[in-house]
Amino acid sequence: MKVLERQDFLQKLINTIYTPDIKVITGIRRSGKSKLLEMFIENLKNQIPDANIIHINYNLFQFSTLKNAAALNEYVENLYAPNKENFLLVDEVQLCKDFEHAVNSFHASEKYHIYLTGSNAFLLSNDLATLFTGRTFSIEVFPFSFKEFVAYFDCKDLQQAFDRFVMEGGMSGSYLYNSLDDKYNYLNEVFETLIVRDIQQKYKIKNLPLLDMLNDFLVDNISSEISARSLANTLTSKGSKVDDKTVSSYIKYLCASFAFYKIRRYDIKGKKYLASQDKYYLADHSFKYAKLGTKNLDYGRIYENIVCIELLRRGYEVYTGVLYQKEIDFVAVKRSEKIYIQVSDDISRAETMERESSPLLSIKDAYPKMIIARTKHPDYQYEGIAVWDIADWLMG
Repeated sequence: MKVLERQDFLQKLINTIYTPDIKVITGIRRSGKSKLLEMFIENLKNQIPDANIIHINYNLFQFSTLKNAAALNEYVENLYAPNKENFLLVDEVQLCKDFEHAVNSFHASEKYHIYLTGSNAFLLSNDLATLFTGRTFSIEVFPFSFKEFVAYFDCKDLQQAFDRFVMEGGMSGSYLYNSLDDKYNYLNEVFETLIVRDIQQKYKIKNLPLLDMLNDFLVDNISSEISARSLANTLTSKGSKVDDKTVSSYIKYLCASFAFYKIRRYDIKGKKYLASQDKYYLADHSFKYAKLGTKNLDYGRIYENIVCIELLRRGYEVYTGVLYQKEIDFVAVKRSEKIYIQVSDDISRAETMERESSPLLSIKDAYPKMIIARTKHPDYQYEGIAVWDIADWLMG
């Protein structure tokens, strides 16, 4: 299997080596967390040759006797090497019962650099403070970006590569299969495993049909405004009596396991967050095809999903904007930086360009404004708005 060195994520791990935190690698299933850990280990061997590396992968049978905190503690302490840098790396840590007790002890001893990966439902960011007494640092791993896709397949024609990326997505495990049907079967299995195994086990879900319905609804309505109350009313009208509190909880579980990302609405003029009608985007757009097929493709929504995940991957806080009843697809914020972004399939017609640019031109502050579309042309300026071809922007 071909392995691509994911330099951006690897560098984040390298940058944390001498911090005292418990490092937790998160992200959706099959996004490459374990492979990233292996790359990090190889880097450690090169950069710190005499480092003592203790690597436990609970997916391997050889570690099956370490499935409780006491056994884990004894194994690690026996391998500790005084007067060396000791690195403890544990894959799928949730498979060890009461793992947090052992990890907290390792951290308190100040003898180890600790790196963990695990099933997302058991290592959620909002659970980390409860699990661990020490400070944690989360590194979120996303599926392959378009730039990584191009590097993996050594693509020469950027536009052809983008056409392929739109259909295949960034879940690299699917790249081993030749046909699209086989790829989508793999993706569907990953998604079902994520929902059934992780979420059901963590939250003891009893109403699986409801979870499936909500999941399919969110997949089918990426980038649409959704409220738990209206969705509960819709489901009730169709014979599935359910309250908005349950709907809200189930959606929260789906987002907590990195299947979806909730993007809040932001009133640009009033500079405040709006409480209702959030939007949801898939961790990878290819899951939509795996779940619902490829008929009636809405490229505009798919491009919007791709741009949203890319902004998150680049470290932006992402919101949808509202100004004078006009919608701005994304407001991307990173410290003092802010960018207003519209995403479109095709802006070749004057009326489409007018529709996309009008909300941006209504914003009176001086922050950059951008339209990202399938132009297949070099970037240019329109009334002070930067217009980018989506493939070029993704490579940036």
